Amino acid sequence: MSKICQITGKKAMGGCNVSHSKRHTKRSFDVNLFRRKFYWVEQDAWIELNVSAAGLRTINKIGLDNALKQAAQKGYL
Repeated sequence: MSKICQITGKKAMGGCNVSHSKRHTKRSFDVNLFRRKFYWVEQDAWIELNVSAAGLRTINKIGLDNALKQAAQKGYL
């Protein structure tokens, strides 16, 4: 499974490690992802999502149902 948040759409970025001598080597900045189970009250079911820390805060702020609707609208699910 790819490292993409299913709520916010965040994914790994590329970049460089820069040493003291200013040499650049490629690296990737991974997302802070968690595999979490949520109880979806409207559907009366448990669902499992790959969610970043920002996605967890979004779910806590606006609720699971609204977060899933927004993610589906933006094409993240």
